[in-house]
Amino acid sequence: MHVRGSAKVQSPKGRSKLVPKLIRKQAEWRYAALSEPFLSTRELFAAEPVSWEDTKSAYQNQLVLNHQFNTQIDRVRFIDEYVRTLVDEGTAIVKVLWDFEEEEVETDVPDVRFFVNERLAPLYAELTQLKQTNLSEYERSVPEELRMAHDLTEKEGVPVEPVVQGIKRVMKKRTLRNRPDLEICDYRSITVDPLCKGNIDKARFIIHSVETSLAELQKDGRYTNLDKINIEAANILGHPDSLVNTDPNFNFKDKARKKFLMHEYWGYWDIHGTGKLVPIVAAWVDTVLVRMEENPLPHRKLPFILVQYLPVRKEFYGEPDGHLLADNQKVAGAVARGMIDIMARSANGQVGVRKDALDAVNKRRFELGQNYQFNPTADPRQAIFMHVYPEIPQSAAVMLQMQHQEAESLTGVKAFSGGLSGDALGDVATSVRGVLDAASKRELGILRRLSQGLVEIGRMILAMNSE
Repeated sequence: MHVRGSAKVQSPKGRSKLVPKLIRKQAEWRYAALSEPFLSTRELFAAEPVSWEDTKSAYQNQLVLNHQFNTQIDRVRFIDEYVRTLVDEGTAIVKVLWDFEEEEVETDVPDVRFFVNERLAPLYAELTQLKQTNLSEYERSVPEELRMAHDLTEKEGVPVEPVVQGIKRVMKKRTLRNRPDLEICDYRSITVDPLCKGNIDKARFIIHSVETSLAELQKDGRYTNLDKINIEAANILGHPDSLVNTDPNFNFKDKARKKFLMHEYWGYWDIHGTGKLVPIVAAWVDTVLVRMEENPLPHRKLPFILVQYLPVRKEFYGEPDGHLLADNQKVAGAVARGMIDIMARSANGQVGVRKDALDAVNKRRFELGQNYQFNPTADPRQAIFMHVYPEIPQSAAVMLQMQHQEAESLTGVKAFSGGLSGDALGDVATSVRGVLDAASKRELGILRRLSQGLVEIGRMILAMNSE
């Protein structure tokens, strides 16, 4: 796609090194066509009830899920990366986790004492009804001390009256972030159970290599043995095959921010010795185990969603369009380089003069663009020759057009280069519609796989929302 590495042409010195980006052009036409259906609406998800009992919960789930994707998740960035990863690499692996962070802050709260008061029973009955019908209004309009008294009344069963004695300062936890976390994983950082035969639901484990730092692990709070980590041994610069950062030659120098490689194992293990597999998560840095616990996610699944662009039977990874177009790009590149060499190696614009056509004085006038006299023995139409670009053989242009047409017929992408016409089927509206229907069905099949991946992501987020 990007004509790098082994795809880079090694032409002799003085010859063209041009490679037409045929694969990249086809991909550019795919991006917008596949991303716009998901970005053109604010209602990305629709939750439908299974029975009449689920109607209200389905509507509530739909509201929350769409709110999260519209406000808490950068939907444009995620969908663009999701689509481009799938088109470019043929496989998109999405890691679905939860991003939660809280901090302790010192705040003023009323110092309240409670006394039994039977006359407040009607008030608490009204508050109970308000809390059940409109929780947000209850929390917004009812004073904090009255809510505390109401909770105590419901717990003890006896109406109590709150009496504020003063103000006291206490440490309370405040939530900073509480939202889903979606990450498009680099395929080089994922190791999958080779026995799953392409079905991620049957995978017994998935290992994700993550670039992290000591400060990030300490801030998370779920990791231990951090003082035993040998950061230099796990330095990302020592693992070039696992690098997914933009600059593989850069790393921080200080201990807190220096990036190193951590491996996360999400899988199933018989931890109780009963023969029954239990979902677990483990993480290690070099030889130090920093996390080991049962899978904390409520759906108890591996938190990875796999989407294939062009599915391959019994294979975990799909294929991109580039797999189909590699030969066409090579042939088109060879023909284009030959055409450029024909023109580049010509003496275009140079003028040749026969030796006996001009004397020294008139040759100087000729070179200065002035009127000159030529020798009568030489016809200037034959003695003076202007070099021009040679004619490129028509077969080269036909060969180039054939490669573009075949590329468009393979992918179903019409890229304004004359392919995918209805001539082969007849010059009638029905034949043109048949070609367009074939292209749209191909694109619709890819869209179905994209949308199914988002459905699986939505189901995982719903399970975590309820928790």
